[in-house]
Amino acid sequence: MDLENQARIKDLAAQYGADELVVVLGGAEAEASGLAAETVATGDPTFAGPLAGVPLGLKAYHMFELKDQVDAGIYEDQISMMEMVLDVDAIIEEVKTYRG
Repeated sequence: MDLENQARIKDLAAQYGADELVVVLGGAEAEASGLAAETVATGDPTFAGPLAGVPLGLKAYHMFELKDQVDAGIYEDQISMMEMVLDVDAIIEEVKTYRG
């Protein structure tokens, strides 16, 4: 997760509180998605960004997990193709790890 997005998320968490936010991820690799989920939950593990040492406690979900929550036509047009080429199960399992 880039430093600019970390700063935005930190500001939103301060403004609205962790109970009012969830983070929706769309990374193509399990490791990258997990790193982003870890960053918003327990702080930036690389200690390089605004969330270094800042555990926001936010819950993160990958877009694949929210398939049933969005319009089926939009999901089909925008996301379904990626289900065919990515390791969906690995991505979901990695992101779930950081939701406790």
